[in-house]
Amino acid sequence: MTADERYMRMALLQARKAEKIEETPIGCIIVRTKDYSGNPINPPQVIARGYNRRNTDKSTLAHAEIMAIRKAAKVLGDWRLEGCTMYVTLEPCPMCAGALLQSRIDRVVIGAMNPKAGCAGSVQNLLNDSRFNHQAELVSGVLGEECGKMMSSFFAKLRRSKKDESKTVGD
Repeated sequence: MTADERYMRMALLQARKAEKIEETPIGCIIVRTKDYSGNPINPPQVIARGYNRRNTDKSTLAHAEIMAIRKAAKVLGDWRLEGCTMYVTLEPCPMCAGALLQSRIDRVVIGAMNPKAGCAGSVQNLLNDSRFNHQAELVSGVLGEECGKMMSSFFAKLRRSKKDESKTVGD
């Protein structure tokens, strides 16, 4: 198992936490791999975790990535996440891609792509747009099948639940 796969497994654990509270199962972690001078940290340190909490917190901003970015900034005592890598189970949306750019994160590792709203290669690629003053290295498809299946099964279950509710209401 590669380091990227190991860390993505940790992100999947966060996604399962979201699923348990009936949130869209998206999870992420942030790993610090370099110090402020650019020297490797050995071993790398997991400094933040996050999972979707939009419905729970009643907040549009409660995406997994935003939650983790806030925690990482608090741990580091700085809004800049240089020397860090985010592992996220689903391709970031426009808001989260923008927050990643603003945080100056070095690298983003993605599980499943999001063809409807992804801004790291699917709909757009904000993280590699040279018009911005920062770009992040992107790696996609790490445990992509597993990440994608988690999303698919969640939404299939949600559709079945809504269908069952509509049958009950109509009776």
